[in-house]
Order: sequence, then C-alpha cells, then structure tokens
Amino acid sequence: MYNLPGLSFREFIGLKHSISLKSFTLEQILFENKKIVPEILDKIKPLKFFEDYIKYGYYPFFIESEVNYYDRLNNILNLVLESDLPTIFNIDYYSVMKIKKMLAVLSRIVPYKPNIEKLAGQADTTRDTLLKYLFYLEKASVVKWLSKDTFGINYLNKPDKLYLNNTNLMYALSNQDPDKGNLRETFILNQLLVNNSVSYPGIGDFLVNGKYLIEVGGPSKKSKQIAGLENAFIAADDIEFPDGKKIPLWLFGFLY
Repeated sequence: MYNLPGLSFREFIGLKHSISLKSFTLEQILFENKKIVPEILDKIKPLKFFEDYIKYGYYPFFIESEVNYYDRLNNILNLVLESDLPTIFNIDYYSVMKIKKMLAVLSRIVPYKPNIEKLAGQADTTRDTLLKYLFYLEKASVVKWLSKDTFGINYLNKPDKLYLNNTNLMYALSNQDPDKGNLRETFILNQLLVNNSVSYPGIGDFLVNGKYLIEVGGPSKKSKQIAGLENAFIAADDIEFPDGKKIPLWLFGFLY
C-alpha cells in the first residue's frame, strides 16, 4: 500500500507547463538556496505560476478542466466523507453529517488553535466524539493535525493547531478568498510533511525534524521573532531571491 501525496509545486510546473525541474532536500533548500535559486530562475519565473498552484495545482485533474476544478474537488471530498470513512471506520450516516458540519466550521477558521469544547458545541457533538472526527479527517488527508509531539496522532489528545490538508481545499470549501497568511502556512506545511516530521514549536510556526525552526510571512517579514536562534529561517512569500536566512516560500515546493 502506498501513500501518494498530491502534486508538489515543482510537479505542477512540470505537468502543466512541460518544464522539467529537479527536487532538492530540505538541507539544500535551507543552506544552499543561493546556488539553487539562480538555476531555477534560468528556466522559469516561479512567482508567475505560484498563485495558480495555490488555487488549483495540488490535484492533477486540473488537466481535464480548470473551470470545474472545485466542483470536482468537492465531489471527491463528499465521496471520502460519505463512502470511504464509513467503510474504514464503521461510522453511520448521522456521524457523517456531523463531520460535514464540523468541516464547514473548520474551513472558515483554519489554521486554528482549537478550543475543542467550543468547536464541539458549534458542530453539535461531544468533545471525545469531535476528537475522533478530527482523527478520521486527518487519516483521510482532509486536515493536518499539528502537535508538539511528533510521535504520532492520538485522538485522545487534542491537536495544538489544525490546518486543511492543502491550499486548494481552502478555496474549494470557502465562499471567499482565504487569508493570505493562512494560505502561506498551509502550503509550506503540506510540502514539508511529505518527507519530514513537523511539530508545533513554542517560537515560530514550524519545527522541522526536531531541529529547523521556520517562520512564515510576507516579503517584509523581519527576523525579530527568531533572532539569535540557531537553525532558524524565514519562508517569505512574494520574493524571488533568498536574503540571508530569508528563503523564498515557493522554493519549499521543490522538496519532492
């Protein structure tokens, strides 16, 4: 049995625009970015394609139709909720409706430091049942469950922060454009989790493999929050070139 992630930003460019590009390890992106970025920029202007990827590039059926992409994505999501989850976890129709209600609430507020009791009340269910539902959605790759402990997900313990699995879901489940800061965090977490462990740190946004601290922001993001910390970096949106410990956000889309 294989766990097949959706397309990386690099794979999206290759599939949509027939441009072959190399992938890089996390260490290469963190420490050799000044060498890597010019090689990529010689072939493409990544910022030109990045917004398209964020909106509709994670699942390959954009090839069939970009116009109907979100309809297709919502149909697949309904199939997961109404067919896959009941079959795998033996839950009934009533539970599926509760999960859908909870997901509708979550889609408006992720990334989210969950108040489990409040969220349970909004979804009209109990705390323990809500945690089980979140566990099911994480296993179905609908949400990402981030905690300080990287040793596995346990539905008896609440997550420290919740995300939707990818940025395309944020657009599909929302009636308005998602917050840009939320999109940035969701993108990098989604790309990092394919070949790395990620936990919720006390400082910064993500602790990767227990040793690299990453703070996410826009082009003017300052390093004040991570100043003086070893192996701490800023993943900055809307920049092409790295600057010190500030690394272009799009470059993390070349991890696989």
